[in-house]
Amino acid sequence: MFNIKAIIHPSLVESILITIFIIFINGVSMITFGASPQIPIIISIVLLILFGLWKKIQFTKLESSMVEGAKSGLSAIFLFFFIGILIATWMLSGTIPTLLFAGLQIVTPSFFYAIVFILTAIVGVAIGSSLTTTATVGVAFISIAAAIDVSLAITAGAIVSGAFFGDKMSPLSDTTNIASAILKVDLFEHIKNMTWTTAPAFMISAIVFAILSPNVDSADFIKLSSLQDTLLETGLIHWYSLLPIIILVIFAIKKAAALLTLAINSIVAIVLSYFHQGPSIKELMNILFDGYVANTGNDVVDSLLTRGGMNSMMFTASLVLLALSMGGLLFSLGIIPTLLQSIASVLNKVSNVIVAAALTAIGVNVLIGEQYLSIILTGEAFQNHFAKLGLANKNLSRVLEDAGTVVNPLVPWSVCGVFIANVLGVSTLAYLPFAFFCLLSPILTILFGITGKTITMKQKVNVPL
Repeated sequence: MFNIKAIIHPSLVESILITIFIIFINGVSMITFGASPQIPIIISIVLLILFGLWKKIQFTKLESSMVEGAKSGLSAIFLFFFIGILIATWMLSGTIPTLLFAGLQIVTPSFFYAIVFILTAIVGVAIGSSLTTTATVGVAFISIAAAIDVSLAITAGAIVSGAFFGDKMSPLSDTTNIASAILKVDLFEHIKNMTWTTAPAFMISAIVFAILSPNVDSADFIKLSSLQDTLLETGLIHWYSLLPIIILVIFAIKKAAALLTLAINSIVAIVLSYFHQGPSIKELMNILFDGYVANTGNDVVDSLLTRGGMNSMMFTASLVLLALSMGGLLFSLGIIPTLLQSIASVLNKVSNVIVAAALTAIGVNVLIGEQYLSIILTGEAFQNHFAKLGLANKNLSRVLEDAGTVVNPLVPWSVCGVFIANVLGVSTLAYLPFAFFCLLSPILTILFGITGKTITMKQKVNVPL
């Protein structure tokens, strides 16, 4: 993808107009009409092809640039399929249910907002989905907040902060894998490097939520007790179910390849499942492809546990392939190179290129409202500039998450912002000031970029910070 050469060199005006038009198509399609992002991307691809043909470029060359763009995402696609399998097997082995049960144990009336934040973070890491975490455990916490008459806005801010901590740091998360895969950074190295900005943001957020927490003498925790009881009734809660997590940590420390780690972990989880459940071979094959399906009778628990499978990754896989194909066209038609060339004079310092990448990721979120595109398009646009300054790719992958993944829920018209506001019943602008983790992450990544702290150089070069 990033080695695709521009076939033509359009003017800056043409490049800006095309970019604005693509942003308009994506924004209107997703925000106004609620379309899946794949549809406006396909429309954008067709328009870019027509622009190329108008510029007398052979269709075969345009097709080749799309294929080259899509090729850069193939490693990510393979990883996604293994992640889908891992999630399904972790459900089957009881790993995720046991984590959820343990997390619910820590909920008490004291430090309510801080506990909501920490618990949603645990659940988010366990299942790798911010929206699922918000729509399940988050809804339960909003109900409790209403019952004990505490601020729904602050509670929602704590839920969003914790859920997107999980979305950012979980090895099961789509965005985490996309950011690492498109830049060819080892998954666990990417997560480790994000700790430099994520840990301070997490600790500061936890402290602020603890300070803001009201004094509550008693509360109605029937909903959470019901969740715990239902989880116990599944027969999936066992101490040995946590073994896959220990193995995951060991492999991460040993810096084993992510795909190998996921494959071995899935095998271990399948073996553990026969200690308490023992699906037939046919059932196992179906679970690996379509995911684990819970039938507890509790809608919240069923939503939490019905997850995984290769099929669950098809949406993300198709989106990545289409977005990267569009990126290939944007590069071959010279649109992205022309835009970058217009600001090339300021991209000669480490601090400037990091700040520019962060602001671009934020800008895509605000203009288009799609976190996947904020990661993919910013990664495409800035990888070469990071490389020219001798910056390791993990610096850019961290910026993509700090300023891309966690910013999306703060945009009222974004995919995440609209979804969260609907399921929690709290407007995006109401919880935005209290989503401390999401607000701190881009600030910290820009601050570290300006100061040069925690920035990794892949080679020694004399470039100004």
